Amino acid sequence: MSFEELKEKASKIKLLAFDVDGVMTDGSITYDENGIEYKTFNAKDGHGLAKMTKNGYITAIITGRNNGTVDRRASDLRVTEVFQGVRNKLPILEAIMQKYELDFSQVSYMGDDEPDICILEKVAIAACPGDAVDKVKKVCNFTSTLNGGRGAVRQLCDFIFDNKIEE
Repeated sequence: MSFEELKEKASKIKLLAFDVDGVMTDGSITYDENGIEYKTFNAKDGHGLAKMTKNGYITAIITGRNNGTVDRRASDLRVTEVFQGVRNKLPILEAIMQKYELDFSQVSYMGDDEPDICILEKVAIAACPGDAVDKVKKVCNFTSTLNGGRGAVRQLCDFIFDNKIEE
C-alpha cells in the first residue's frame, strides 16, 4: 500500500481503538508486595488520545487484562469506550462499531501481539508499535517508528488527525 493510499484511509477514520499492554504502555507489568499491578503511561500518547476525543473522534480501549489504572487513565483522557478482561476482542469492536453505525473502513486499531491480529486483519488502518511481534507487523499497514508506551499511540493519532477531511 502506498503512503497516499494510507493517507486516504486515514481521512475516513472515525474510531481509534487500542490495546493497552505493549501499546499504551511499554508492556512491563509491575506488582507490589501485595500483588497490586501498576502500569506506566506516556504523557505524549495521552495528549494525542485526548486531542482525538476532543475533536470528535471515538476512542476505545480493548484489553485482555483487568486493571484499575486503565480505568483511571481512560477517565483522565476521556476515552469514549473502555473494555477490560476481554479474551476475544473482535466482537467487542464490532459492538462499538454497531453502536456508532460505523464499518471497518472507518476504524483504526493499534495492537502489538497475537490476540490483536483478529482485529488488525479487518480494519482500515491496522497499526502497531515499532516493537510489536513480527506476526503483527506482517498484517499492519502502519508501523510506528516508536515503541509501545514510548509515543507510538501519539504518532498514530497525529497521522490520522493530520489527514482528516475538513468538514
